Amino acid sequence: MKVAISACLLGNKCRYDGCENHDPKLLGKLEGYELIAFCPEDFCYGTPRPTMDLIDSTEIKAISNLTGADLTPPIKEYAKAFFENNKDIDLFIGKDRSPSCGVKSAKLYNKDKELISTEATGIMAKEAIDRGIKAIDAEEYLL
Repeated sequence: MKVAISACLLGNKCRYDGCENHDPKLLGKLEGYELIAFCPEDFCYGTPRPTMDLIDSTEIKAISNLTGADLTPPIKEYAKAFFENNKDIDLFIGKDRSPSCGVKSAKLYNKDKELISTEATGIMAKEAIDRGIKAIDAEEYLL
């Protein structure tokens, strides 16, 4: 089975703060699978980088907390290219709560930065789901 997995879960230091989310328990559960790492935020904006939040205006966008800029287009382009280059992905495991990779756990705010949901889907996770790929947050996969 081919599994697309958030690179930080593999130990890559690509979180916004230059750290990682290495998860040996998760990796143990995935032993024998082909793991394909991804990190749209690191690819598009480097590491470390300012944080971003999902904002629901007329559509859901990833907005920089530093500048207020819309960071969504490069992340969407990365996600589309990733899945076009990896057409046979069986499973997508995203880092929970990530505005890019969270499957059902990202925070969503309104335009006034008021929290409206803690069960939103990140930009890249949405692309996986839209392509019919089974997608799950890492924490949920461990249950």
